[in-house]
Amino acid sequence: MQARLASALSSCEPWRVPTPATAITITAASPSRREFLRNATISTAALAALGTATPRVALARPAQTSANNRMQLAIIGFGVRAREIYGGFLDDDGVEIISVADVASARATTGARLVNERRTAPICTAAPSWREIIANPSIDAVIIATPDHWHAEPAICAALAGKHVFCEKPLSLTIAEGRAIADAARKAQIRFQTGCQQRSEFGHYFVRAAEAVRNGRIGAIQRVTIGIGESPIPCDLPEETCPTDIDWSGWLGQAPMRGFNHELCPIGMHDRYPKWRSYREYANGGLGDMGAHHFDIAQWALGMDASGPVEVIPPADGAKSGLRFVYANGVEMIHGGPTDCTFVGSEGTIECSRGHVRAYHGNDRAAPDAPALLAPPREGELALPRNRSHIADFLDAIRTGRDPIATAEIGHRTATICQLCNIGYELGTPLSWDPLAERFTGVNAADANARTTRAVRRHA
Repeated sequence: MQARLASALSSCEPWRVPTPATAITITAASPSRREFLRNATISTAALAALGTATPRVALARPAQTSANNRMQLAIIGFGVRAREIYGGFLDDDGVEIISVADVASARATTGARLVNERRTAPICTAAPSWREIIANPSIDAVIIATPDHWHAEPAICAALAGKHVFCEKPLSLTIAEGRAIADAARKAQIRFQTGCQQRSEFGHYFVRAAEAVRNGRIGAIQRVTIGIGESPIPCDLPEETCPTDIDWSGWLGQAPMRGFNHELCPIGMHDRYPKWRSYREYANGGLGDMGAHHFDIAQWALGMDASGPVEVIPPADGAKSGLRFVYANGVEMIHGGPTDCTFVGSEGTIECSRGHVRAYHGNDRAAPDAPALLAPPREGELALPRNRSHIADFLDAIRTGRDPIATAEIGHRTATICQLCNIGYELGTPLSWDPLAERFTGVNAADANARTTRAVRRHA
């Protein structure tokens, strides 16, 4: 298969890319979506559709260990999040991080320096571009910690090159991108972990909640409420002078051309999360940011990792919270609630967040705790994994050849929930969603399906 992928990629130079007014062609509504990767056509159908003119890269599947018997990793995007997690990879003595790339050379240099200080050896270098990382056959896996609008291209390219991927959440900017990523990971048979670490960490509070729900501890689930932020807004930041060490066009990528602003792309190494998460050109707002965590737990607990709701019902008064999802079994999930995740069943309620999990009988929050509802699984009940860490689960998945706990398909389905929510608020009318075909049907379907993808800017 890898030889076919290499042949397909090498035959497409340069790839044709859409003009700024042209939407990408892989839409969730496309009748051939499930077949678009067949016969190694991912290179033309996925990356070209994402609007990139990626150069040829070497696609031979890399070795699983380097000469010193260590797995070799690279980081694409070294902002605050990458700085928070790179040490988790280096906690494993069988791992080396050998390259870091960022559109701001100061951040790439800082990342390489921090890795070398941790290892007390000059093993890591700053790469001039993420494409250099993809083209390096000695790299076994990549960590993608870029802004959301820059997840799809490197993730798909890494899969094409046979590299395993750890990609920060949310997986994608659009539903079409998410499907392309998930299909690429599946077709290339690489291990892919979405950064939905609530499945692995935070005292396993979310694991216990999902486990109890799936084991029927609170009876038949009636509704789930998710306490997260709101939809994104158009970017209106003023133009500033761009520092010479920042590749601003490279940061924008597929997004519309606009002037530099440090609130989007901070200058040098920084210690805060930038504001790009708030703007629709680059992300899906607070809703998409934490929704990628909390909707993920809801999907997991409801057994919907490979599916989703069938109805999207925004509030009639135009409010930007209160949107309801309805699943085929009648369960409702609501944007807005008293805790990160609240599961209301016929016999009780479970609340969970990063700092606590509690259960009680009925649905009155003043009711006393009922810890027996959260007791460890009994014989015959489902027992969900208790991972040492999300990173450790990813590395173990690579070594054993199993799927990690938050695959690309799972990450795509969760990101889809966030994107459906935003589309519902944008249109302000009830919508029908087919989670198998991944397209809207019925009234207003055309307008809604048009929002499953985005226009892209021509970029390298």
